[in-house]
Amino acid sequence: MSQNNPELGSSIEIGSVRTNYHDLGKGFPVLMIHGSGPGVSGYVNWRTVMNPLAEKRRVLIPDMLGFGFTERKPDQHYDVDAWVVQAIGLLDALDLPRADIVGNSFGGALALKLAIRHPKRIRRIVLMGSAGLDFPLTEGLDAVWGYEPSPENMRRILDIFAFNRSLITDDLARLRYEASIQPGFQEAFAAMFPPPRQRWVSALASAEDDLRRIPHETLLVHGREDRVIPLASSVTLAGLIPRAQLHVFGRCGHWTQIEQAARFIRLVADFLDEADSAEPRPLD
Repeated sequence: MSQNNPELGSSIEIGSVRTNYHDLGKGFPVLMIHGSGPGVSGYVNWRTVMNPLAEKRRVLIPDMLGFGFTERKPDQHYDVDAWVVQAIGLLDALDLPRADIVGNSFGGALALKLAIRHPKRIRRIVLMGSAGLDFPLTEGLDAVWGYEPSPENMRRILDIFAFNRSLITDDLARLRYEASIQPGFQEAFAAMFPPPRQRWVSALASAEDDLRRIPHETLLVHGREDRVIPLASSVTLAGLIPRAQLHVFGRCGHWTQIEQAARFIRLVADFLDEADSAEPRPLD
């Protein structure tokens, strides 16, 4: 990829791993964690919403271990513990004691783990089509995690993500396929979620007792026609997390931030603005 690739942002050492991340805007920080699709990066996942959200806050978008343009170490082990350590490591490296967190799908499961393990580092939580419960593996998620590179398979995966199939063009499928076959990308992806894949749903899940103890204000967003993570998962999470609210978009799949970008931006901005208004103002 050329240096003009928009997926390349800043680079920072977390542990011994060079992490690629985007750092936009000023204000209270919000850490945005992408999902686990093939060839995904933080930029690809959040490109439709990151600039509007950065108008009033500092938006941080890392490529999680094994994804995007974060360094791939040959001996890297991919699991929840490593991803949580990386996320906290980014906040530490940037000297940020607290942040809001937005997690998409796989990223939502990590957001919940962060809130449970490091509650004082998180202010508010946004979960979008979130994993985090032990539900029966869906056919859609099995197809996403079991992706084998080909233009046809990438087209099939993108069709699973979106309710509005007009969003899925041949050009988009070709671009995402080419992204998925860059050196090291598919090897790392295949190592994360090998069959049987139900165990990885379970590995991302948090215990119900832990979820009931989450003290943070939490916004859950889900597409009614999501074929990857079932809507029932967010309904259950909303019933477990004490300070939760749930917004469901009809005629929307797993791509809430793309299919309902303007509404998603307004929802998230309003939700985080509430916390901004309650924060003590710094002395001049």
